[in-house]
Amino acid sequence: MARRFRGSFHQKVDSKGRVSIPASFRRVVETGDPDWTDGLRPNLVIVYGLDDQNWLDCYTVNAIEDIEERIDQMQPGSDDREALELLFHGLAQDMQIDEDGRIVLPQKLRDKIGLDGDEKALFIALGDRFQIWREDTFEATKTAATRAYLADQGPRFNPLTKLPSRPSSP
Repeated sequence: MARRFRGSFHQKVDSKGRVSIPASFRRVVETGDPDWTDGLRPNLVIVYGLDDQNWLDCYTVNAIEDIEERIDQMQPGSDDREALELLFHGLAQDMQIDEDGRIVLPQKLRDKIGLDGDEKALFIALGDRFQIWREDTFEATKTAATRAYLADQGPRFNPLTKLPSRPSSP
């Protein structure tokens, strides 16, 4: 099984858009880039989405290729395929981590998620990908929605009960 992204980190974004990828995230990006070897710069893909998406989804090369292969299996010309092609091809950008462990977020992407000047971005792991957010936006949307969901489940709710059962072994 491929390595997974775990944890959350606050990373400073400088005025040029340079931001360090957390070290543990870099290890996952490296293992998820089939062309990476020691001494080379690992690649990742940022999917920035439509105007109303106020975060950046970051995928390893292997993860985005898996998505692309599944899109290729869809009916050519279908609305579903065209929407996914737009999101994962047209509204995405290839990135390379530099020798100092940083990427440069273009101004367009910083503006999209509301990162102004010298401030910190929130890097949040989601297993097969990570997201980059402006911290207050994340708190107002994702954290608030998760708290509401958990509250609706009741005081003794165990989130593990939502996991599907494992298939039976032969």
